Amino acid sequence: MPVVSISNDQRAPLPWVNWLGTVYHGLPEDLHTFRKGKGGYLAFLGRISSEKRPDLAIEVAQRTGVKLKIAAKVSAQDEAYYQETIEPVLRDSRSLVEFVGEVGGTEKDEFLGNALALIFPIDWPEPFGLVMIEALACGTPVIAFGRGSVPEIIDHGETGFVVETLDEMVAAVEKVSTLSRTKCRAVFEERFTAARMTEDYVRLYRKLLAKKSRTIDDDPELETHDPLLLQRSCSAL
Repeated sequence: MPVVSISNDQRAPLPWVNWLGTVYHGLPEDLHTFRKGKGGYLAFLGRISSEKRPDLAIEVAQRTGVKLKIAAKVSAQDEAYYQETIEPVLRDSRSLVEFVGEVGGTEKDEFLGNALALIFPIDWPEPFGLVMIEALACGTPVIAFGRGSVPEIIDHGETGFVVETLDEMVAAVEKVSTLSRTKCRAVFEERFTAARMTEDYVRLYRKLLAKKSRTIDDDPELETHDPLLLQRSCSAL
């Protein structure tokens, strides 16, 4: 069965799969608002979980002295991690770190758009990371560990910094103001809109249709014996 990956890195554990292509996620072009990061804070957006490493985002704030706002959900399965690892650090860093809870809609738009940068210190091979393109849509650069899809989404030195260590992440915060927020938004419009995503899927459907059509032409009996062959093949995609 032909399948589609949402990043090239997602394919790594499954090299034997019949990968038809890669299609990056896309968002409606007008979903988020371009802003100038006037809040001057670092943003962490996502779940409070060990693989997202909000503790490292807090450490970056402590080492740089730049305020950090955490907008995150604490699910039942991550409650123990929050209570044991994150809550004590938040309590000790109240002057520098603000936990704002889960946000969405206009709140998320303002949260990302007013941030100096999005901190994305993931500790697992993220298949895509939708929050990165949400940030770019707002003109906000991303500072992230180069795991999973990150090097495919973020252009190092242009739309953010792809780093490997905490020291490098700290250093990147000090350089993030040199990046163009206009460039971040332009890259979003070029690579990560819903329209582009749709076009990519249509291209893959056409690729599959052409392949199945050639198969039927090579063996006309396929069409006679199973007139729904083409329809079922496309449905599998």
